Amino acid sequence: MLARQDVLSTIRMVREENLDVRAVTLGVNLNVCANPDPDKLAAAVYARIVEKAGNLVRFCDEVSAKYGLPIVNKRIAVSPVSLLLEGHSVETAVRVCRALDAAAELVRIDLLGGYSALVQKGVTPGERTLIDSLPLALTATRRVCSSFNVGTTKAGINVDAVNLLARKIIETADRSRDTRGFGCAKIVVFANMPEDNPFMAGAMLGPGEPECVINVGVSGPGVVKRAIDRLVQHDPEATLNEIAEEIKHTAFRVTRTGELIGREVADRLNIPFGVVDLSLAPTPRVGDSVGEIYQSMGVRLIGAPGTTAAVMLLNDAVKKGGAFASSSVGGLSGAFIPVMEDHALSQAVTDGTLTLEKLEAMTAVCSVGLDMILLPSSTSAETVAGIILDEAAIGITSRKTTGVRLIPVPDAKPGDWVDFGGLFGAGTVTRPASPCGAEIFVNRGGQIPAPIHSLMN
Repeated sequence: MLARQDVLSTIRMVREENLDVRAVTLGVNLNVCANPDPDKLAAAVYARIVEKAGNLVRFCDEVSAKYGLPIVNKRIAVSPVSLLLEGHSVETAVRVCRALDAAAELVRIDLLGGYSALVQKGVTPGERTLIDSLPLALTATRRVCSSFNVGTTKAGINVDAVNLLARKIIETADRSRDTRGFGCAKIVVFANMPEDNPFMAGAMLGPGEPECVINVGVSGPGVVKRAIDRLVQHDPEATLNEIAEEIKHTAFRVTRTGELIGREVADRLNIPFGVVDLSLAPTPRVGDSVGEIYQSMGVRLIGAPGTTAAVMLLNDAVKKGGAFASSSVGGLSGAFIPVMEDHALSQAVTDGTLTLEKLEAMTAVCSVGLDMILLPSSTSAETVAGIILDEAAIGITSRKTTGVRLIPVPDAKPGDWVDFGGLFGAGTVTRPASPCGAEIFVNRGGQIPAPIHSLMN
């Protein structure tokens, strides 16, 4: 049982430090909506979202007011839509996506994830239909997000699926030219994709999840930064293990707070509570940045030697503090490094201290991967596929989740500035040091086998 008085005192203590519940995400299984008739399928999807999520925003607002803690985003994650599309056309897929978007607008949620497919070992006709629909579906809707699992430690990497998705990412960018490729900001390609992630654009209700469930994502980079600042101000010679301890204690308090909020929303909806994802997810606001945490630790220039070690220290301490606070930790849980959504990381890319290659090294020890990366319009599908393959290789070898969210910006060149506004942020277009040279390797296709340590039985 959560000690509510302890949680309330924590809220009072951190109220001015940008602590918030970043996302309350309602998972909804749509498999019951399957129907060979396109009209009935789209109508059933719409009706189920409206039925299950009709009170979500109201209950979130009531709980937020009760505890004085902002709930920034109210979201929905559905079971993989590709499962509904076997035997259907691309046109039907787009209709279903529009139905999801319309239902999300009606129930007043911010984003809806799960326009997704699990293709780590192969691509079914329904999954191919969903992938082919991406350019039109994601530019015709506002709230729908899409994610794909192309590899696991047990299965290896499906290179054919990676190549197919890379081409569709390029097409989606071109089709959303009027918004500078924003359609791609709603596509994530994963290895070892979690089934209970509440954060977008990668949220999806996995096959092993309940029919409906509440997952909550808590974020407190500003709280962690200020805790480190207080420690260093009190003791300028504080060691890194002392900083790690301070982060652990802070993550503990933040996690307890988030679980209280999530469980109360779940109780009001009369559905199970799933997990609290304790990831430090930044926003473009100053004071709400993961990059600023590294600077508080002593990494003055993000990207300098030692940055990867700082990422590891932060990620590990957050996980340890959260795991002690709750038996329901799940999702991704750690530290995100989405470049456009973090003003300090974005500035480091602009200044040239943080390169794409250094970011890749940092992803080996963070919670996700290469997130919200702006690429020039000259980027080829083979380059996109190669970046995805590299990240997937890190994930399956390290037995961790890695993801890629790449945005090839139409008519843009390296150094150009792009601003999507809101939580999606802004940043500078960058590119790999060697954008070409692996085309033959990438186009061989097939499957990269699972690593030897996948044989665990």
